[in-house]
Amino acid sequence: MNPVRIGIIGCGNISDIYFKAGARFENIEIVACADLIAERAAARAKQHRVPKAVPVKQLLRDKSIEIVLNLTVPKAHAEVALAALEAGKHVYSEKPLALTREQGEAMLALAKRKRLLVGCAPDTFLGAAGQTARKALDDGWIGAPVAGTAFMQCHGHESWHPDPEFYYEAGGGPMFDMGPYYLTMLVQLFGPVKRVAGAARITFPERLITSEKKYGKRVRVETPTHVAGTLEFACGAVVSMTTSFDVWRGSLAPIEIHGTEGSMQVPDPNGFGGAVRLFRPGADDWKELPHSHIYADNARGLGLADMAAAIRTGRPHRANGALAIHVLDIMQAFLDSAAKGRHVALKSTCERPAAFPLGLRPGTVD
Repeated sequence: MNPVRIGIIGCGNISDIYFKAGARFENIEIVACADLIAERAAARAKQHRVPKAVPVKQLLRDKSIEIVLNLTVPKAHAEVALAALEAGKHVYSEKPLALTREQGEAMLALAKRKRLLVGCAPDTFLGAAGQTARKALDDGWIGAPVAGTAFMQCHGHESWHPDPEFYYEAGGGPMFDMGPYYLTMLVQLFGPVKRVAGAARITFPERLITSEKKYGKRVRVETPTHVAGTLEFACGAVVSMTTSFDVWRGSLAPIEIHGTEGSMQVPDPNGFGGAVRLFRPGADDWKELPHSHIYADNARGLGLADMAAAIRTGRPHRANGALAIHVLDIMQAFLDSAAKGRHVALKSTCERPAAFPLGLRPGTVD
């Protein structure tokens, strides 16, 4: 089967691991890249032995490119994705899918008209830990889902990220930046969300960059930096969630889920590996489960490879547009609920993505 040819738009900080995916997964080949800063694209192409670095418009005109991998900043995701779809390309974007529900809906509607696929990060839920937790849940180890907690707490990214401004713009903040990892993991475990209640605040109206590149620059905060609330899932589970850039240090488990027959701890969903722990009645303490699936290391691009397989075989892909827009809807519902002071019922829904098969060989998804 011929590899699916990929063109990358956006050669910033996150792109390095995606370029490496082109060598890792057998069914994809990165053949071109583009960036608003031409020198940056050229440097990435040279570093990763990509055949060419070209202007964005030239990449979109290249008929040999089947998927545009959209790694631009969040506020450009929708514009770039729509342009790629108009050019007849499938699109896989970094998270979030878009800044608003309306942008996301426009993307999916255009893709449907043109019979193209839309995929979106995160794909971490497809890693060893997420799939091990999914198998344990599906096999009934904790019974029927009852409740859960999800906590992402840190003090922001301005101390380490070279260009942290976008984390504090609309489409940034802890919910839109880190929320997709947690929410995508929860949806693949529990299924879709039906209702959200949230509260939010901006604790520090201004942030001081202390990373080397832009040391001393001050950034005005435009989006909530502490968001907390409750998710009610269609399956009946109720999950409490907090995402924050205002916490100096936390020690709470990233995700815990509780069922009628036991409890499970799921590691940081921003990674592919980590310990999945199970507690059952009668046990003295948590017990670590061995991973049932591969891809415990940083395997970003796994969702892209899965979408490429779907293009060749016609099967559904897992990190798909319906899942991504449901996660976007949930995140926006948190902010809407906080602003309006009431529950927000979700209009979107999605299917739980299919579990990954057991026994995969490294570099493959089927």
